[in-house]
Amino acid sequence: MAMTVAASSSVAVMMPRVHSVSACFSAVPYLPPRSFGRSSLTVPVKLLSGNGLHKVESMKTRASSSEDTSASIDTNEIFRDLKEKWDGLENKSTVIIYGGGAVVAVWLSSIVVGAINSVPLLPKVMELVGLGYTGWFVYRYLLFKSSRKELAEDIDSLKKKIAGTE
Repeated sequence: MAMTVAASSSVAVMMPRVHSVSACFSAVPYLPPRSFGRSSLTVPVKLLSGNGLHKVESMKTRASSSEDTSASIDTNEIFRDLKEKWDGLENKSTVIIYGGGAVVAVWLSSIVVGAINSVPLLPKVMELVGLGYTGWFVYRYLLFKSSRKELAEDIDSLKKKIAGTE
């Protein structure tokens, strides 16, 4: 039996490896049983000694200070803008129905994708179809300058149709 001392002064006992006849011919390596006591969640001694803990604390401080300097989002302004847009809508019931329909459509598509994923060969075929379509789209719309302009015009006309300004 081997004994190791963890950083939290607890003692962990390692069981010796027992070979059996069937284990000798197994291709799977032997893994010792997992212990769920305090010793499995110990901190390395290197972090606790000397400047190690100080370095960890300074890394924490730098990480939290960088979050503070990032661009902050004013939630009151966002809610105020959303309230103004909601008050400006004429058909609120239509927006609620469309939103509910979108949630139901996402839920149903999740169920369909899960069913397709359970069929053994179909997910790989769908990946090939997706790769083929991606290749065609790149060739058709993104590879040449004239086709990129055509795609931009199509997107602008679609935006105008959705916004109702066309």
